[in-house]
Amino acid sequence: MEMTDHDRLTDSELDALFDAGRDAAPVPSEALMVRIMADAEAEITRREGPRAPARRRGPFAGFLAGLGGWPALAGLATATVAGVWLGFSAPDSLNSLAGGLLLPDSATTATRYDLEDIVPGYGGLAALYEEG
Repeated sequence: MEMTDHDRLTDSELDALFDAGRDAAPVPSEALMVRIMADAEAEITRREGPRAPARRRGPFAGFLAGLGGWPALAGLATATVAGVWLGFSAPDSLNSLAGGLLLPDSATTATRYDLEDIVPGYGGLAALYEEG
């Protein structure tokens, strides 16, 4: 049947056709129902079988879960490495930037930095002081 066929059913004929389809509902055979029930019983007995005992978590897994998982452990490792790096490589530079507050007995206490030395700029803050 093509879309260009003009031999179409009327609404009353379509209603009669749909009513006949609703009246003749398909019923599964008795053999099919017996097989379905046998499969269901086998599945129930298989699922009700003994379960394997749950594995205990090790102490490291519990510690890791308490921290928040692998992302939290990665953040802690990064902070540790950064702290060790700063501690070994640049204590004098940090002390001079802090104005001698970190290591007061150090020889770098005479060197102090102002805000102009730390903040990058073309003319420093002197240009701002001249305007105002």
